[in-house]
Amino acid sequence: MTAAPPAPPMLRTVDQRRIVLDAGGIKLSALLARPAHVPCRATIVALHGAGMGAAYFDGPAHPQTSLLAVAAELGFAVVAVDRPGYGASAEQLPLGQGVADQARTLAAGLNDFAACHDTGGGIFILGHSFGCKPSLLMAADGTVPGLFGVDVSGCGDEYLVSPSPARAGSWKYNWGPLRLYPPGTFQSSSGLVAPAPRREIDDADRWPDLMAELAGRIRVPVRFTFAEYEAWWRRDRSALARLRDSLTGAPRVLIDHQPDAGHNISLGWAARAYHLRALGFAEECLLRKGGV
Repeated sequence: MTAAPPAPPMLRTVDQRRIVLDAGGIKLSALLARPAHVPCRATIVALHGAGMGAAYFDGPAHPQTSLLAVAAELGFAVVAVDRPGYGASAEQLPLGQGVADQARTLAAGLNDFAACHDTGGGIFILGHSFGCKPSLLMAADGTVPGLFGVDVSGCGDEYLVSPSPARAGSWKYNWGPLRLYPPGTFQSSSGLVAPAPRREIDDADRWPDLMAELAGRIRVPVRFTFAEYEAWWRRDRSALARLRDSLTGAPRVLIDHQPDAGHNISLGWAARAYHLRALGFAEECLLRKGGV
Protein backbone atom coordinates (compact mmCIF):
# COMPACT_ATOMS: atom_id res chain seq x y z
CA MET A 1 0.00 0.00 0.00
CA THR A 2 1.39 3.36 -0.96
CA ALA A 3 1.34 6.15 1.56
CA ALA A 4 -1.23 8.88 1.07
CA PRO A 5 0.24 12.08 -0.37
CA PRO A 6 0.80 14.84 2.16
CA ALA A 7 -2.11 17.23 2.60
CA PRO A 8 -1.67 20.50 0.71
CA PRO A 9 -0.73 23.43 2.91
CA MET A 10 -3.72 25.39 4.17
CA LEU A 11 -4.26 28.70 2.43
CA ARG A 12 -3.51 31.52 4.80
CA THR A 13 -6.41 33.93 4.41
CA VAL A 14 -5.72 36.51 7.13
CA ASP A 15 -2.63 38.48 8.13
CA GLN A 16 -3.06 40.01 11.59
CA ARG A 17 -0.69 42.15 13.64
CA ARG A 18 -0.51 45.01 16.12
CA ILE A 19 0.26 48.49 14.84
CA VAL A 20 0.52 52.01 16.27
CA LEU A 21 -1.06 55.06 14.65
CA ASP A 22 0.41 58.53 15.02
CA ALA A 23 -2.48 60.84 15.88
CA GLY A 24 -0.68 64.18 15.89
CA GLY A 25 1.81 63.04 18.51
CA ILE A 26 -0.63 60.79 20.38
CA LYS A 27 0.13 57.08 19.91
CA LEU A 28 -2.96 54.94 19.29
CA SER A 29 -2.49 51.18 19.43
CA ALA A 30 -4.56 49.04 17.08
CA LEU A 31 -5.09 45.55 15.71
CA LEU A 32 -4.80 45.26 11.93
CA ALA A 33 -6.16 42.29 9.98
CA ARG A 34 -5.79 42.13 6.19
CA PRO A 35 -6.84 39.53 3.61
CA ALA A 36 -3.81 37.49 2.58
CA HIS A 37 -5.49 35.88 -0.43
CA VAL A 38 -7.13 38.78 -2.30
CA PRO A 39 -6.60 42.53 -2.70
CA CYS A 40 -8.18 44.68 0.02
CA ARG A 41 -11.74 45.67 -1.01
CA ALA A 42 -12.05 48.43 1.59
CA THR A 43 -11.05 49.11 5.20
CA ILE A 44 -13.31 48.66 8.22
CA VAL A 45 -12.34 50.88 11.17
CA ALA A 46 -13.72 49.38 14.40
CA LEU A 47 -14.12 51.53 17.53
CA HIS A 48 -14.92 49.86 20.86
CA GLY A 49 -17.16 51.02 23.70
CA ALA A 50 -16.38 52.35 27.17
CA GLY A 51 -14.39 50.08 29.43
CA MET A 52 -13.26 47.77 26.62
CA GLY A 53 -10.42 47.78 24.07
CA ALA A 54 -9.65 46.90 20.47
CA ALA A 55 -9.63 43.16 21.28
CA TYR A 56 -13.41 43.43 21.75
CA PHE A 57 -13.56 42.83 17.98
CA ASP A 58 -11.15 39.86 17.96
CA GLY A 59 -13.30 37.02 19.35
CA PRO A 60 -11.67 36.58 22.77
CA ALA A 61 -13.97 33.69 23.77
CA HIS A 62 -14.78 32.03 20.45
CA PRO A 63 -13.30 32.41 16.95
CA GLN A 64 -16.69 32.88 15.28
CA THR A 65 -17.28 36.09 17.22
CA SER A 66 -14.24 37.82 15.66
CA LEU A 67 -15.01 40.74 13.35
CA LEU A 68 -11.35 40.85 12.30
CA ALA A 69 -11.40 37.23 11.09
CA VAL A 70 -14.69 37.26 9.20
CA ALA A 71 -14.09 40.65 7.56
CA ALA A 72 -10.57 39.75 6.40
CA GLU A 73 -11.78 36.40 5.08
CA LEU A 74 -14.31 38.34 2.98
CA GLY A 75 -11.62 40.61 1.57
CA PHE A 76 -11.81 43.62 3.88
CA ALA A 77 -8.96 45.07 5.89
CA VAL A 78 -9.91 45.81 9.50
CA VAL A 79 -8.19 48.20 11.89
CA ALA A 80 -9.58 47.97 15.42
CA VAL A 81 -8.29 50.99 17.32
CA ASP A 82 -7.79 51.45 21.06
CA ARG A 83 -9.62 54.76 21.45
CA PRO A 84 -7.88 57.73 23.14
CA GLY A 85 -7.30 56.93 26.81
CA TYR A 86 -6.98 53.17 26.17
CA GLY A 87 -4.07 50.97 25.14
CA ALA A 88 -0.90 52.81 24.11
CA SER A 89 -2.41 56.25 24.77
CA ALA A 90 -3.56 55.52 28.34
CA GLU A 91 -0.36 56.85 29.91
CA GLN A 92 -0.38 59.94 27.70
CA LEU A 93 -4.12 60.57 28.28
CA PRO A 94 -4.82 59.24 31.80
CA LEU A 95 -8.19 61.04 31.92
CA GLY A 96 -9.04 60.12 28.32
CA GLN A 97 -10.87 62.57 26.08
CA GLY A 98 -14.43 63.72 25.49
CA VAL A 99 -16.28 62.97 22.26
CA ALA A 100 -15.11 66.02 20.29
CA ASP A 101 -11.44 65.57 21.21
CA GLN A 102 -11.65 61.84 20.48
CA ALA A 103 -13.07 62.55 17.03
CA ARG A 104 -10.14 64.88 16.27
CA THR A 105 -7.54 62.44 17.62
CA LEU A 106 -9.02 59.43 15.83
CA ALA A 107 -9.31 61.35 12.55
CA ALA A 108 -5.62 62.27 12.80
CA GLY A 109 -4.74 58.63 13.46
CA LEU A 110 -6.84 57.43 10.51
CA ASN A 111 -5.26 59.97 8.22
CA ASP A 112 -1.88 58.59 9.31
CA PHE A 113 -3.12 55.05 8.63
CA ALA A 114 -4.43 55.98 5.16
CA ALA A 115 -1.10 57.58 4.28
CA CYS A 116 0.77 54.35 5.07
CA HIS A 117 -1.64 51.58 4.05
CA ASP A 118 -3.79 50.61 1.10
CA THR A 119 -7.40 51.21 2.17
CA GLY A 120 -8.92 49.71 -0.98
CA GLY A 121 -12.22 51.36 -1.89
CA GLY A 122 -12.14 53.62 1.14
CA ILE A 123 -12.96 53.59 4.87
CA PHE A 124 -16.12 52.31 6.56
CA ILE A 125 -16.47 52.93 10.32
CA LEU A 126 -18.06 50.37 12.64
CA GLY A 127 -18.60 51.75 16.13
CA HIS A 128 -19.92 50.18 19.31
CA SER A 129 -21.50 52.02 22.26
CA PHE A 130 -19.31 55.01 23.21
CA GLY A 131 -17.23 54.34 20.11
CA CYS A 132 -20.28 55.28 18.01
CA LYS A 133 -20.12 58.86 19.23
CA PRO A 134 -16.76 59.92 17.75
CA SER A 135 -17.66 57.76 14.72
CA LEU A 136 -20.77 59.81 13.97
CA LEU A 137 -19.01 63.10 14.74
CA MET A 138 -16.17 62.25 12.32
CA ALA A 139 -18.79 61.44 9.68
CA ALA A 140 -20.49 64.79 10.31
CA ASP A 141 -17.20 66.72 10.15
CA GLY A 142 -15.90 64.90 7.05
CA THR A 143 -12.47 64.39 8.61
CA VAL A 144 -11.87 60.75 7.60
CA PRO A 145 -10.32 60.20 4.15
CA GLY A 146 -12.51 58.18 1.79
CA LEU A 147 -15.29 57.56 4.31
CA PHE A 148 -18.23 55.87 2.56
CA GLY A 149 -20.45 54.62 5.41
CA VAL A 150 -20.96 54.15 9.15
CA ASP A 151 -22.44 51.22 11.09
CA VAL A 152 -23.15 51.68 14.80
CA SER A 153 -24.50 49.36 17.50
CA GLY A 154 -25.48 50.03 21.08
CA CYS A 155 -26.08 53.76 20.56
CA GLY A 156 -29.09 55.97 19.86
CA ASP A 157 -29.96 59.57 20.54
CA GLU A 158 -31.98 59.30 23.76
CA TYR A 159 -31.08 57.36 26.89
CA LEU A 160 -33.54 55.13 28.73
CA VAL A 161 -31.49 55.65 31.89
CA SER A 162 -28.85 58.18 32.85
CA PRO A 163 -25.31 56.93 32.01
CA SER A 164 -24.04 57.35 35.56
CA PRO A 165 -20.70 55.87 36.68
CA ALA A 166 -22.63 53.53 38.98
CA ARG A 167 -24.41 52.01 35.98
CA ALA A 168 -21.31 51.86 33.75
CA GLY A 169 -20.30 48.41 35.03
CA SER A 170 -23.83 47.06 35.44
CA TRP A 171 -24.48 43.51 34.22
CA LYS A 172 -28.07 44.40 33.33
CA TYR A 173 -27.18 47.28 31.04
CA ASN A 174 -24.08 45.81 29.40
CA TRP A 175 -24.66 42.07 29.07
CA GLY A 176 -28.18 40.68 29.46
CA PRO A 177 -28.82 36.91 29.84
CA LEU A 178 -25.76 34.70 30.33
CA ARG A 179 -26.97 32.27 27.63
CA LEU A 180 -26.21 34.88 24.95
CA TYR A 181 -22.43 34.37 25.34
CA PRO A 182 -19.99 31.53 24.62
CA PRO A 183 -18.61 29.67 27.65
CA GLY A 184 -15.56 31.40 29.04
CA THR A 185 -16.57 34.83 27.74
CA PHE A 186 -16.15 36.56 31.06
CA GLN A 187 -12.79 34.96 31.86
CA SER A 188 -11.40 35.70 28.38
CA SER A 189 -12.82 39.22 28.37
CA SER A 190 -10.88 40.17 31.49
CA GLY A 191 -7.88 40.94 29.29
CA LEU A 192 -9.75 43.48 27.20
CA VAL A 193 -11.68 45.23 29.97
CA ALA A 194 -10.14 48.54 31.04
CA PRO A 195 -11.33 51.36 33.30
CA ALA A 196 -13.37 53.91 31.35
CA PRO A 197 -11.43 57.21 31.40
CA ARG A 198 -12.99 59.99 33.45
CA ARG A 199 -13.51 62.50 30.62
CA GLU A 200 -15.55 60.18 28.43
CA ILE A 201 -17.77 59.17 31.35
CA ASP A 202 -18.30 62.85 32.22
CA ASP A 203 -19.14 63.55 28.56
CA ALA A 204 -21.74 60.80 28.21
CA ASP A 205 -24.69 62.89 29.46
CA ARG A 206 -24.07 65.49 26.75
CA TRP A 207 -24.53 63.05 23.89
CA PRO A 208 -28.24 63.67 23.07
CA ASP A 209 -27.55 67.38 22.57
CA LEU A 210 -24.42 66.71 20.49
CA MET A 211 -26.25 64.14 18.36
CA ALA A 212 -29.03 66.63 17.68
CA GLU A 213 -26.43 69.15 16.49
CA LEU A 214 -24.40 66.82 14.26
CA ALA A 215 -27.05 64.50 12.79
CA GLY A 216 -28.04 66.76 9.91
CA ARG A 217 -24.40 67.17 8.81
CA ILE A 218 -23.78 63.47 8.10
CA ARG A 219 -23.52 62.86 4.35
CA VAL A 220 -22.83 59.12 4.19
CA PRO A 221 -25.16 56.12 4.70
CA VAL A 222 -25.67 55.12 8.33
CA ARG A 223 -27.00 51.93 9.90
CA PHE A 224 -28.02 51.62 13.57
CA THR A 225 -28.36 48.22 15.27
CA PHE A 226 -30.11 47.69 18.59
CA ALA A 227 -29.70 44.37 20.39
CA GLU A 228 -32.77 42.50 21.63
CA TYR A 229 -31.66 43.07 25.24
CA GLU A 230 -30.38 46.64 24.77
CA ALA A 231 -31.16 48.52 27.99
CA TRP A 232 -29.32 51.86 27.60
CA TRP A 233 -31.28 53.44 24.75
CA ARG A 234 -34.87 54.24 23.78
CA ARG A 235 -35.86 52.17 20.76
CA ASP A 236 -39.65 52.42 20.63
CA ARG A 237 -41.28 53.32 17.32
CA SER A 238 -41.50 57.06 17.91
CA ALA A 239 -37.89 57.29 19.18
CA LEU A 240 -36.54 55.41 16.17
CA ALA A 241 -38.61 57.48 13.73
CA ARG A 242 -37.19 60.64 15.28
CA LEU A 243 -33.66 59.23 15.08
CA ARG A 244 -34.09 58.36 11.40
CA ASP A 245 -35.63 61.73 10.57
CA SER A 246 -32.80 63.62 12.26
CA LEU A 247 -30.25 62.42 9.67
CA THR A 248 -31.58 64.73 7.00
CA GLY A 249 -28.39 64.76 4.90
CA ALA A 250 -27.61 61.03 4.94
CA PRO A 251 -28.45 59.35 1.61
CA ARG A 252 -29.61 56.22 3.43
CA VAL A 253 -30.50 55.45 7.06
CA LEU A 254 -31.25 51.91 8.25
CA ILE A 255 -32.34 50.88 11.72
CA ASP A 256 -31.95 47.20 12.49
CA HIS A 257 -32.56 44.89 15.45
CA GLN A 258 -30.34 41.96 16.39
CA PRO A 259 -32.16 39.07 18.10
CA ASP A 260 -30.51 37.02 20.86
CA ALA A 261 -27.98 39.74 21.67
CA GLY A 262 -27.14 42.01 24.58
CA HIS A 263 -25.48 45.42 24.53
CA ASN A 264 -21.99 43.92 24.06
CA ILE A 265 -23.15 42.47 20.78
CA SER A 266 -19.74 41.52 19.35
CA LEU A 267 -18.91 39.26 22.30
CA GLY A 268 -22.02 37.05 22.06
CA TRP A 269 -23.20 34.14 19.92
CA ALA A 270 -25.02 36.66 17.70
CA ALA A 271 -21.75 38.43 16.87
CA ARG A 272 -21.18 36.64 13.57
CA ALA A 273 -24.72 37.35 12.37
CA TYR A 274 -24.32 41.02 13.32
CA HIS A 275 -20.88 41.30 11.70
CA LEU A 276 -22.13 39.72 8.46
CA ARG A 277 -25.05 42.17 8.36
CA ALA A 278 -22.69 45.08 8.98
CA LEU A 279 -20.34 43.86 6.25
CA GLY A 280 -23.34 43.43 3.94
CA PHE A 281 -24.21 47.07 4.57
CA ALA A 282 -20.59 48.01 3.86
CA GLU A 283 -20.85 46.14 0.54
CA GLU A 284 -24.00 48.09 -0.33
CA CYS A 285 -22.33 51.38 0.55
CA LEU A 286 -19.25 50.43 -1.49
CA LEU A 287 -21.47 49.61 -4.48
CA ARG A 288 -23.24 52.96 -4.13
CA LYS A 289 -19.85 54.69 -4.02
CA GLY A 290 -18.75 52.82 -7.13
CA GLY A 291 -15.82 51.13 -5.41
CA VAL A 292 -16.67 47.48 -6.21
